[in-house]
Amino acid sequence: MPLRTAILGTGLLGLDLAERIQNSPHLQCGLIVSRTPHSRGLEQAADLGCPTAAGGVDALLNSGQTFDIVFDATNALAHSEHWARLADTGTTLIDLTPARGSTLIVPTVNGKQAANHQHIGLISCGGQASIPVLHALASRYRPEYVEMVTTAASVSVGRATRLNLDEFVDTTQAAIRHFTQAETVKAMVNISAAAPPPAFRIAIMMIAAEAEQQQVSAVVEAAAEAVRASVPGYRVTACTVTGEVVRVIVEVATTRNRMPVHAGNLEVISAAAIYAAEQHAAARMLAVQAPSVKELVR
Repeated sequence: MPLRTAILGTGLLGLDLAERIQNSPHLQCGLIVSRTPHSRGLEQAADLGCPTAAGGVDALLNSGQTFDIVFDATNALAHSEHWARLADTGTTLIDLTPARGSTLIVPTVNGKQAANHQHIGLISCGGQASIPVLHALASRYRPEYVEMVTTAASVSVGRATRLNLDEFVDTTQAAIRHFTQAETVKAMVNISAAAPPPAFRIAIMMIAAEAEQQQVSAVVEAAAEAVRASVPGYRVTACTVTGEVVRVIVEVATTRNRMPVHAGNLEVISAAAIYAAEQHAAARMLAVQAPSVKELVR
């Protein structure tokens, strides 16, 4: 049986989640919830064939339904209330906002651990795009300093993200420090109003002793190849080593029909959310099959 899911938020990210869920054999879209009725996003969700409701987390809790997984695609300021009200329901909450306090998951780094946790945080789009490369480099070299600059097109950055810029920086810095053990970490974000809209881009700078160009290039490309399994538009556009300074630039082009090509910031975190949910579905399937296997052994 597919896991029943609900989505809080009907922005472009919430709608992409709904479409991905409908295409997953392991997940079922049970409800999409907006804060206000008659919103364009709610109408689009209904057009996808998903049940909808308005009224935020109250509508979800009063729906009379139970959900295995809830995706929070709202904002970090609201997320703490969502978790407080959903924690005792037994649902798994996957947080796509840059709130703190959850177990941080990056699919190619520690994604297999997702099934062990009820409250999963996906850091930020910048974290999801940079940490696979940074963690791979930190596994080979000991970083003294890490700097990461996220550049996203203004037209792909919604109101919720703009409200959460401080949380974006703080949570991303903490996550990079956690996954690299770097002594000093600096994360920055740039919202570009350039026309045409620029591609979603991550610029990474790491200071690490004994870094060598050929090894660094191989490590970075291997990390990128792993990410491309779920984010096909993820590519390394520059990788250089000068002394102890490693510089890497990654761009993410959207491959989703509903999103413009420059909205890679949305695709990278949406893909991570579905990955985490499907890890829970796989674990549920194994748990159901285990008794049958024991009977066969007898």
